[in-house]
Amino acid sequence: MFDILVYLFENYVHNESEIFINQADLTRELSKAGFHDDDIFKALRWLENLSKLQESHVKPYLTKASSNAVRLYTVQEQRKLDVECRGFLMFLEQINVLDLATREMVLDRVMELDSAEVTLEDLKWVVLMVLFNAPGHEAEYAQMEDLLFLEPVGATH
Repeated sequence: MFDILVYLFENYVHNESEIFINQADLTRELSKAGFHDDDIFKALRWLENLSKLQESHVKPYLTKASSNAVRLYTVQEQRKLDVECRGFLMFLEQINVLDLATREMVLDRVMELDSAEVTLEDLKWVVLMVLFNAPGHEAEYAQMEDLLFLEPVGATH
């Protein structure tokens, strides 16, 4: 399923292609590309639910959180996101790529992925997809895009 999401993002969204494609045509194209129907359905539902988050992303549990609050992860979230992934989310908050609402959107979408664990690379793609779909986060999207696509130069200290 995740491969389909990345495929769609790279081929339609990131390349600014026409995104208003008939779902049946898109399903046929994805089938021709070698993806299974069950995975296609899950990926399209995942994207639909992402767009629904935009309609209702101002939820009571998001607006009551203090800006200096620490996010505690549930057992299920800890199983899916290892320490490296959770640390990366904290890093993104510290550099203002994610705010409380977009972080929760990322976590919502990560938990809906059909894999037991999420790699750091997969997490980066989810963050990019969420930010692309979050109005008013264009600068954060560009910053995340740099983090995803630019290779570090030189030694890190």
